[in-house]
Amino acid sequence: MHGPPAWPLRLLVAANRKERGAAVGFLAMSSVITMSAPFFLGRIIDVIYTNPTVDYSYTLTRLCLALSGVFLCGAAANTVRVYLMQTSGQRIVNRLRASLFSSLLRQEVAFFDKTRTGELINRLSSDTALLGRSITENLSDGLRAGAQASIGIGMMFYVSPQLATFVLSVVPPISVLAVIYGRYLQKLTKVMQDSLAQTTQLAEESIGNIRTVRAFGKEITEIEKYTSKVDHVMQLARKEAFARAGFFGATGLSGNLIVLSVLYKGGLLMGSAHMTVGELSSFLMYAFWVGLSIGGLSSFYSELMKGLGAGGRLWELLERKPELPFDEGVVLNQESFQGTLEFRNVHFTYPARPEVPIFQDFSLCIPSASVTALVGPSGSGKSTVLSLLLRLYDPVSGTISLDGHDIRQLNPVWLRSKIGTVSQEPVLFSCSIAENIAYGADDPSSVTAEQIEKVADVANAGAFIRNFPQGFNTVVGEKGVLLSGGQKQRIAIARALLKNPKILLLDEATSALDAENEYLVQEALDRLMEGRTVLIIAHRLSTIKNANTVAVLDQGKITERGRHEELLSKPNGIYRRLMNKQS
Repeated sequence: MHGPPAWPLRLLVAANRKERGAAVGFLAMSSVITMSAPFFLGRIIDVIYTNPTVDYSYTLTRLCLALSGVFLCGAAANTVRVYLMQTSGQRIVNRLRASLFSSLLRQEVAFFDKTRTGELINRLSSDTALLGRSITENLSDGLRAGAQASIGIGMMFYVSPQLATFVLSVVPPISVLAVIYGRYLQKLTKVMQDSLAQTTQLAEESIGNIRTVRAFGKEITEIEKYTSKVDHVMQLARKEAFARAGFFGATGLSGNLIVLSVLYKGGLLMGSAHMTVGELSSFLMYAFWVGLSIGGLSSFYSELMKGLGAGGRLWELLERKPELPFDEGVVLNQESFQGTLEFRNVHFTYPARPEVPIFQDFSLCIPSASVTALVGPSGSGKSTVLSLLLRLYDPVSGTISLDGHDIRQLNPVWLRSKIGTVSQEPVLFSCSIAENIAYGADDPSSVTAEQIEKVADVANAGAFIRNFPQGFNTVVGEKGVLLSGGQKQRIAIARALLKNPKILLLDEATSALDAENEYLVQEALDRLMEGRTVLIIAHRLSTIKNANTVAVLDQGKITERGRHEELLSKPNGIYRRLMNKQS
């Protein structure tokens, strides 16, 4: 397991200190009051049976009233304890989820290449709830059971040391069994949570890609795959149920044996005048409470082991350090920031596929306030260039510089705030059009409706947005599924315009559009590119011919470079062959 054994206790720090102290105080009070009841009840029984000929009504009334008051105090303390632990537990779960989500969003992109989304969602929802419950409500119940068991055993020895020694001989074997069971349950829970994560991942992919599933008629296949995963979870649940049944059966048997041994040995001691009826009654009630407390401790231990099993992987994610920095490094001042980009002798492979080289000695210079078009065969790595500029990955060797500064020295958050991107398939969030456009701003909450409408008009999006019944408040659906490709592109351009970036990256922004939409989007892009450093990845002539420079990427390096007309004039050039294929 990652981290020291005491790591779950760190989560308790997330609870309010006053709440924790108050909860422990009320727990102690309710436990002491509960365990004092058998002693006083034994006294009442002795009052009744010691001398039946004497009028004991006054003494009995006084004892019962006093005991009723004590019980009321205990009930109030227990109520407050449960409330405090419930709220404290929810606070811990909330902070745990927030910390985990923050840790996940800080990880490098390569981490998400290797980790499935459904698995991470399962960690955020199921695992955090299980872990939070095991160290709050469950811990409170466990402490209460432990306190009651300790007090009960102490009072059993106080009432009759001889009887207590005889009765408690059954406890050590149960303790050994509990340790074995707890370790087994911890391992089983981790496997079960991993299986649940895979099930969640499958469901998330199937539902998220429902249109593809429906288009290929694979509903039955997906149902069968999901059912198979659920059946595997059920098999693990059966194993847990079998182990739990055996363990709780053993603890229940031990409780019954304790009560039986009390009656047997206590009856012998009463026969020899070593105990009174009240003392035996008190001892029997303490034995009963100890049995219940041992059962509570068993449940607490099993739930704690489940929490630890679920939390091991959770804590690995919380403590994982991203391989790329998140928000640290140099920030260029406005005067020295021009936007000149340069790749120099870059070698790169994706971390998830280190055996497949993408770039080998890749070099390219993009002057400030110029438009550079990058073309090449499919799979040559054109989109990877944009990922490297956004510093989603670092090159294996070589340098990528901005105005002469290696981008590995720059603050990644600042760097990305100066770069705008418009991709072939822009992703919109499932919210309103206005919120999607405002997402491009540093502070979306400060963006006015006038600013949103202005950039939408510049992006040729204002007209179709206003034709919607709800205008800019129209909800676009998951990933913008309720809009056409051209509409999504123009909203993405408006989002980039609002960001007002110094550097603009366009990834085949018009390749999937029809002629009419291409014209509208290209017109919006021309406005967007004014005065910026632009890198265009494109196949269509309309987005290439006006570029200051065209660079041809093939086999991991730049093989040709020049203006459109110059490259087209080379009879055996790669660029000419690419253009001929399009025509």
